[in-house]
Amino acid sequence: MPPKHQLDDATLSRIIEMAWEDRTPFEAIEKEYGLSQDHVIKLMRGELKPSSFRLWRKRTAGRTTKHLKLRSPEINRGYCPTQYKQR
Repeated sequence: MPPKHQLDDATLSRIIEMAWEDRTPFEAIEKEYGLSQDHVIKLMRGELKPSSFRLWRKRTAGRTTKHLKLRSPEINRGYCPTQYKQR
């Protein structure tokens, strides 16, 4: 995992955003940023308030969409089509 000081604010923010997104699997974060699920958990623990971290862990622990191996094969995208607004 790259040390936190090597991640610029925009990258750190995007990783946190991806980790919160229900449909973005940990494998997508690893592919794009080289951070394993364990590293993402450590990053989130350090960046979020303790109560927010507990809420995030509870939310992601039961989410099959956060893990490609547990996902339905019908889900073939990482985000909802309306998530990113087109101009």
